[in-house]
Amino acid sequence: MDNDMNDIVARLGGMLRARGWTMGTAESCTGGLIADTLTNVSGSSDWFAGAVVAYANAVKTDLLGVPEDVLAAHGAVSEPVVLAMARGLRRRLGVDAAVAVSGIAGPTGGSADKPVGTVWMAWSLRGEGGDAERAALHRFQGDRLAVKAATVKTALEELERLLAATGPEG
Repeated sequence: MDNDMNDIVARLGGMLRARGWTMGTAESCTGGLIADTLTNVSGSSDWFAGAVVAYANAVKTDLLGVPEDVLAAHGAVSEPVVLAMARGLRRRLGVDAAVAVSGIAGPTGGSADKPVGTVWMAWSLRGEGGDAERAALHRFQGDRLAVKAATVKTALEELERLLAATGPEG
């Protein structure tokens, strides 16, 4: 892991630890790489609860509770699916924050409307007045490993921004 990612994870861990929060990841296209990146930092067991690698749609529905009709209507690489993955992970693991990703890392699997490099991400955070959720579409360039690496970095940077925006208490 490069120093930049180490710094991001260390800051993120500090923010979570200060709140007494835990987090988890629901990963499809990254295959557990976000969880791996988080656990490369010593002390991550204080705030990282675990991950579900939901590569197959059946895992998305069975473990994360993504409705089959949502998958059928929108496809696995979509805003409704990643939001459902993040919500489902928070319920399943009982964590305060969740990151979910689903995308097409390539080099195969792309289409005209969802080319290789298309990645949907979602974040779900516990909030005082209700959960805070956000989803975003990204189109990354490069080969499979580059798409996965960009997904990890972007997902964690955005989680850090969201935590900073909600203040130290959440």
